[in-house]
Amino acid sequence: MPSFQESHPNKTLRPRSWLLSKLGVPHLIRTNSLKCLAAVSLVALSGCTAVKVKLGMRVYLAKTPVASMQASLPKGPAIAPGQKLALVVQFTQPDGKVLLTEGQGSGKVLWSEITVTPTVVIADQKGNVTLPRDPRVSDGKTGHIVITVPTHPDLHAELDIPLTYDYKFSASFSGGAGSSGMNGTDGIDGTSGSMGSIDPNNPSPGGNGSNGTDGSNGQDGGNGGDAPPVVIRVALRSGARPLLQVSVSAAGKQRFYLLDPQGGMLTVRADGGAAGSGGRGGRGGRGGSGGIGTPSGSSGMDGASGRNGFDGSPGKGGRITVTYDPQAKPFLTALHLFHQYGPDPIFREEPVAPLW
Repeated sequence: MPSFQESHPNKTLRPRSWLLSKLGVPHLIRTNSLKCLAAVSLVALSGCTAVKVKLGMRVYLAKTPVASMQASLPKGPAIAPGQKLALVVQFTQPDGKVLLTEGQGSGKVLWSEITVTPTVVIADQKGNVTLPRDPRVSDGKTGHIVITVPTHPDLHAELDIPLTYDYKFSASFSGGAGSSGMNGTDGIDGTSGSMGSIDPNNPSPGGNGSNGTDGSNGQDGGNGGDAPPVVIRVALRSGARPLLQVSVSAAGKQRFYLLDPQGGMLTVRADGGAAGSGGRGGRGGRGGSGGIGTPSGSSGMDGASGRNGFDGSPGKGGRITVTYDPQAKPFLTALHLFHQYGPDPIFREEPVAPLW
């Protein structure tokens, strides 16, 4: 038998409950809907692992039987210097059911319950594997990870991660962009004139409207920063698959790259910084309208709009100088140089010893 609240809804109820009752929603559905909304809101607000486990969004491996596990790099299998790849671990339960890790695996298994021991590569607490940017650290080696689960000492998985240099590397030494000018402030509108009288027996003139004030000028944009000169040295490592050893130096910094010219490339930028845009001039205030009377008052004059600020000047591009070993000449197409607002690059051919 329906309750009094359902048979005779009154407007003293909470808005959501009153609306649902007006629409004729059964009490059970209404209650479950509200519970669902509350649960979703709780997860969104707290993000608490315990709540996610309670709702079945995550599982604790300590309370889950597992027969085996294996690891993979879906976007691998190889990794390049400076690259980050997401790891996925798959767990198979005794009944054949498969569980995957959160993150890239979009699964329910928490990374906090898994231990990843890396060699050559670096692993974080979210299942990401990174190879150090400097190729001298990893050259001639192979990445390796060992995966264990403290709550399941019998589980063990290992994965070799070969290194690749067929990758799009980049180095930027471009100047910074100029700052944008501030907009001018708008003028203040004039006030309307006072009312007069249009009564033929008692006429009086309307007051004049006041003038609007001028808008202020926009601020000029800042100049873009200059790029420093860049020095590139290129040596060839011969072999069945030749590799380029590249050193890029600028502004007191030096970076090294190991590049496979068959598919890989290195982009070096020494562009001048973009000019900052000028600020918009402020709008002039509108003149106040004349008051109605006999005669009517004059309207005030509009204020003049401020001048837009001038754009800044772009920065100068840096001079790029490339010194390459004669054996490396056929592979220089793997270098992509950008020097907007700067001079053309200089190429010098001379013997270049191995860079490391």
